[in-house]
Amino acid sequence: MALSDRPLVHPDRKTSGIRPLKAWRHFRKLVADKEDTAQVFHIIESLKGKRSHEQAWNFVQSDEGRRFLHNGTDIPAMLDDHGRWADCGPNTVAARYIAFMKREGLSAAGLVAESHKFNPPENRHDDLTEWYFCRLRDTHDFFHILTEYGRDALGEAALLGFSYEQNLNPGVLFIAYAGARQIKKGTGTSAPIFAAINEGRRLGKEARKLAHMDVEQVMREDIDVARKRLNVGRPETYFRCLEIMREEGLTEDQIMPPQQQAA
Repeated sequence: MALSDRPLVHPDRKTSGIRPLKAWRHFRKLVADKEDTAQVFHIIESLKGKRSHEQAWNFVQSDEGRRFLHNGTDIPAMLDDHGRWADCGPNTVAARYIAFMKREGLSAAGLVAESHKFNPPENRHDDLTEWYFCRLRDTHDFFHILTEYGRDALGEAALLGFSYEQNLNPGVLFIAYAGARQIKKGTGTSAPIFAAINEGRRLGKEARKLAHMDVEQVMREDIDVARKRLNVGRPETYFRCLEIMREEGLTEDQIMPPQQQAA
């Protein structure tokens, strides 16, 4: 079905209801096997609630949202077409993004495939609400580039704190604080781990909605200009936590989650 023909909300979509017990069961599975990242999608879905849906509907019906719908850009395909950005300078968002994805062994299509392990395309509702939630997924690695959060365990948790204030999904906040607790428990660090999560929330609240940005425009911008325009602050507490953890003698293997070590 063409984007323009999709309803805002499919009649079978459930737009409310938070299921904390289901989220907790999936979190326990994630703790048991940190490489089972499909559990993250289950947790987010279990706690999505209605506020996330309302934000989706407001954006879809805005002038900016309608413009993106009209363009019909396939964001993962655009991002993975590295040749498209060959004329971008070394300090552009595109150059930083491509370097990050190559260094980490990632692709935008890979994140899509991971989400499909949780919920295959044939089970998804063919509506504009789903289009918006896919946009949140497809811009995730952009968040890393613009915020400077790394893919270490604390960087991912703090970025989720940032993302919660952007996207209002309680599941994201649950994972952020639960992840922080696991880091504190697993390493015994004196670093202010929870303060780094709170800093991420503050920065996310202050920044413009990153998932609502014009991805192609931002890719071609100087990264410092983009951060200033989007009001993305630097996560100083996060960087200080990494310094403290290294001063305490924690190795990179202890700081990085297993799935990132494998990558």
